[in-house]
Amino acid sequence: MSKIRRQNVIISLIVMMLLMMVPGCTLFPEHKQIDYKSAGKMPPLDVPPDLITPTTDERYSIPDTASGSATFSTYSNESGIRPAAGTSTLLPISVQNVHIERAGTQRWLVVPQPPEAVWPVVKEFWQELGFLIKQEIPEAGIMETDWAENRAKIPQDPIRNVLSKFLDFIYSTAERDKFRTRLERTEMGTTEIYISHRGMDEVLEGGATNRSVWQPRRSDPELEAEMLARLMMRYGVEEEQARLELAASGGSTQERAFIDRETGNTLIVNEAFDRSWRRVGLALDRIGFT
Repeated sequence: MSKIRRQNVIISLIVMMLLMMVPGCTLFPEHKQIDYKSAGKMPPLDVPPDLITPTTDERYSIPDTASGSATFSTYSNESGIRPAAGTSTLLPISVQNVHIERAGTQRWLVVPQPPEAVWPVVKEFWQELGFLIKQEIPEAGIMETDWAENRAKIPQDPIRNVLSKFLDFIYSTAERDKFRTRLERTEMGTTEIYISHRGMDEVLEGGATNRSVWQPRRSDPELEAEMLARLMMRYGVEEEQARLELAASGGSTQERAFIDRETGNTLIVNEAFDRSWRRVGLALDRIGFT
């Protein structure tokens, strides 16, 4: 063996020994599907102005169509919207009858508690996943996270595992996600939790500058379902049971909406007003419409 080759072998062995000596380092990275880190701790994400949501929004409260009054002042006085509780409570060990309902690709979580009790649990849930809360509108039941990247999508190898412990910022993905949570109070005193996803991709613009820009990405219903399952586990439901509940949650296959072109392209929804209101709101959430 030549002197140069022998030196290369020695250097390689030293590097491997150093990798194995680093505390917590492993040559075989753990498999993680979700590992979010808020974009608020990284360079700011340049989002197009038309995708930024307003600071306040009253349109998500369901108006009472049976009252016979159409004035905004009457609606504001009679809506009976109560603010969220000012203090957070500890997560209960188990809440009975927490379940997932589904209609087509839309899923939502039903919790037998009022929104005031559910709100702090949802907030802690997003924060523990690595998100910053960008917008809170308790009176409308709206909570929105900041943009964050899923660090689990970064390819892993021994070198990156070591460097990421000290220089975590040098590796990043070209994707960002954010989630909007909508809490709806039902007539039975329970809370329906809807989660909508929005994504952005970083792409090269090309040309002389060769700069990168962020473009909207299609919402991911399966990622929304994953978040619902994880939130369900916060209420004491075992992971296996939550997965089974998610897979078994069925819905009607009837036609839920169609466009009536005879009346001037009117959208007809075959559901009650309150359910239709929530469906429209969730659809607007997914496309970032404000």
